[in-house]
Amino acid sequence: MEPFCSQTSVKTNYGLPKPKASYFPTNKDSPLCVNKTFYDGIAKTAGKGERKLIEKFVIPIRSAKAWKVPKRCVCRIIAVEGPQVGDLDIWNFNNPREHMWAARTRQLQSAHVSVYDRLWSNLPFLRPLVTITGDSLKNRGQDEWGGRCHDLMGTRCDPYVDKLLSGEDNDFHCHSNLTRAVMPYGLTEYDIHDVLNVFQLTGLTDKDQYFMEPCPAKKGDYFEFFAETDVLCALSCCPGGDLSLWDWGEGDEKSNVDMTSCCRPLGVEVSEITNDDVLKGWKEPQPPNYKGNHGLKTPVFKR
Repeated sequence: MEPFCSQTSVKTNYGLPKPKASYFPTNKDSPLCVNKTFYDGIAKTAGKGERKLIEKFVIPIRSAKAWKVPKRCVCRIIAVEGPQVGDLDIWNFNNPREHMWAARTRQLQSAHVSVYDRLWSNLPFLRPLVTITGDSLKNRGQDEWGGRCHDLMGTRCDPYVDKLLSGEDNDFHCHSNLTRAVMPYGLTEYDIHDVLNVFQLTGLTDKDQYFMEPCPAKKGDYFEFFAETDVLCALSCCPGGDLSLWDWGEGDEKSNVDMTSCCRPLGVEVSEITNDDVLKGWKEPQPPNYKGNHGLKTPVFKR
């Protein structure tokens, strides 16, 4: 059944100039002007033996795990068996009120992210939590339908929308997986926020509607980032697996939906950089020094 859509695929030429990105650096010292040489140096430590593995684990299918990535360390997410989408949430480890802000990251970077892009935090913090340093799919580009990889447009699947659309209860959507994963860190369902869909291929139809395509990752593909501050990460192996069989209402005998056959685990590695020269000059990003008070003024009382 085709969903209702208020938009049309018809294009109208209004004679407007070609638009440009609305968020752009205003000077050479802007945090949007990434030091590519610096982050290339971090990426190259993987092949130079200049990393010390401090944590390594595999997340089973349809589950999630949370872990700490200390600042100045690198975290790599790996498709250990083949294509699999992962829903990634990130918080400031020492203050979870600060967390990744997908919407602002879309504006400051792009709707799909790769090497040199940064994942930004919410207000009033607004600083890069991590910077992407490695992506084995970075050269894939855009497909014939407009699909791109590592998606910030969509969000995690959840049991509420599944119930809404199918009438079925499902406890192992990414939202639920992430909720269980962060509980040992004192967080709850209310702390789960919009995610980065790692290895997920998405775009917009000619009617401006969100679509997902089968995951293009192969065994050994990876996505890697550098922690700009101490962060708590949580990653869910999406119950839709590689999305080649995606549907709603799994568990309903009438639907015959079973996506477990296209589900695979994801691996995670956290490493220290052992060559201090590589990180020479690095400073932890700080929030903007906004000194206003949102237009509020202290009243002046007269006698």
